Amino acid sequence: MSTFQRARAWLTAHPMALDAALALGVLVTMMAGSFIDPHAEHGGKWGARTPDALSIALMVAAAALLVARRRAPMPVLAATSALTIAELVTGDPRAPVAMSAVVALYTVASTTDRPTTWRVGLLTMTVLTGTAMLAGPLAWYDQENLGIFAWTGMAATAGDAVRSRRAFVHAIRERAERAERTREEEARRRVAEERLRIARDLHDVVAHHIALVNVQAGVAAHVMDKRPDQAKEALAHVREASRSALNELRATVGLLRQSGDPEAPTEPAPGLERLDELVGTFHSAGLAVEVARTDEGTPLPAAVDLAAYRVIQEALTNVRKHAGQEAKAEVSVVRVGPNMEITVLDNGTGLDTSTGQDDAAEGAGGGHGLLGMRERVAALGGALTTGPRYGGGFRVHAILPLKTSATAVEEAEAAVRP
Repeated sequence: MSTFQRARAWLTAHPMALDAALALGVLVTMMAGSFIDPHAEHGGKWGARTPDALSIALMVAAAALLVARRRAPMPVLAATSALTIAELVTGDPRAPVAMSAVVALYTVASTTDRPTTWRVGLLTMTVLTGTAMLAGPLAWYDQENLGIFAWTGMAATAGDAVRSRRAFVHAIRERAERAERTREEEARRRVAEERLRIARDLHDVVAHHIALVNVQAGVAAHVMDKRPDQAKEALAHVREASRSALNELRATVGLLRQSGDPEAPTEPAPGLERLDELVGTFHSAGLAVEVARTDEGTPLPAAVDLAAYRVIQEALTNVRKHAGQEAKAEVSVVRVGPNMEITVLDNGTGLDTSTGQDDAAEGAGGGHGLLGMRERVAALGGALTTGPRYGGGFRVHAILPLKTSATAVEEAEAAVRP
């Protein structure tokens, strides 16, 4: 840091010292000006006149008042204006005490608002100029009188300009800080949303495949001794379900890789085109599922397609886990106007069915399946309703809008997806 920068930093930290230096400079200038006669002949202006004791006292008092100009700008302006009026009335020749009032007026203009500057500036200009023109020994149009008018006007204008610039710089700095805070908050929000999305995907993948693995492993253990062929078939299903789970987990975790990582997954996310494959896994686990679709040939946005697949996957997983061994499920996928409606019904009599399968008791510390479905559907602007059916069983109904701002983004991303 240079000497000038250190001095500037010190003066900024000690404004009273800066005001004292300014007051001393104004006093020296007023004293020097009091020995100059603007009406003298060329070459004899300096020393052509000498201030009297009263003028010197007024100059010293006016300069001393400027030390407090930051703490009390209005009182300092009033006091310096009063001392200036006293000098204008009594001084002969006049001393430039008005210089202190000019500095005080500049301070008021730079620290207050524009209306106050206009009112105070016009009042100060009128009073000082009028007193100089009417009460002094000089003609009203003398350059000294006109000089008071000009200097007070320039002081008010300069102070207002400085205040406006400070306000402008402060507004720019505040806007930049607000923009930075907004960017940070947006980044945190996006990170939280991405973590939530990945958590939902992991839950859907793990819950579905582990449920199937658990069922098939139980079947294999039950028939291992009496029907080894059936046990081998069940273990084959376990192997296939675990392989699928690993593949989907690898794809989901791969989303955390850098965008330029060559090992990042490039396969598309699952959608309704894999519904038959999904239903087949449940058939192999012993769950009877009937599917009714009227959406064949309907192009779906990537986000809607994924959400529909995950909703059906989670609903069927809950049926298999909680609806009982003899339960059957019905899945319908229907396009109704601008929406896609997904409905999953079961006739289960399991103990957990009446409680909303695995997630109706979330408040009591249950799982996150239904919560994840609701979040997926709500993120697209849709609606999800769940609850027990009259006569037994459970119903999951999702309405997914086909055109939303979120899906528009997903469509753009899907267009460039390898």
